[in-house]
Amino acid sequence: MTIVNSQREGHAPSPPAGETTIKVWDPIVRAFHWTVVIACMLNLFVLEEGKYWHRVTGYVVATAIAVRIVWGFIGTRHSRFSDFLPTRAKVMDQVLGIVDGHEKRYIGHSPLASVMMLSLMALLAATVLTGWMTTIDAFWGEKWLEELHGAIANSIMVLAFIHAGAAVVESLRHRENLVWSMITGRKRA
Repeated sequence: MTIVNSQREGHAPSPPAGETTIKVWDPIVRAFHWTVVIACMLNLFVLEEGKYWHRVTGYVVATAIAVRIVWGFIGTRHSRFSDFLPTRAKVMDQVLGIVDGHEKRYIGHSPLASVMMLSLMALLAATVLTGWMTTIDAFWGEKWLEELHGAIANSIMVLAFIHAGAAVVESLRHRENLVWSMITGRKRA
């Protein structure tokens, strides 16, 4: 994790006119992010559960997860798990920094963002697995599995809303558009 600066008195510095930006999120990270966003929106709100396109979307997510895991080991600096592996100490440092108004700014994932990202990836993998299991003979028609699949999917929705809200709050606190950075791949230097 790259730490850029400490905030003073709870305020991020004002970005200078014509500020310099750096590449942070590579195309694979951004494609993974937006593929998952679109797939979750489709499967949670548009497509009919268990039908052909719902399953195809699940397989797309499975492929995206597999690519992202590989990329987490061989990819660019901020895409590698080693760059943002959260530890208890890092998470507590960020929480305490938020509380006392001296939170550090991170170029890549912050410790709390890392926890969220890894949690969402685990839930996505569990949703893919339980969804696939409902299609095989050994578990065909098992109500408990369908309910588990739905509960995990709903957990993703809750965490995704928290994640989106946190991105907006952090964008305001740090005076940089984090959603836009996941589109362009660039953040303030």
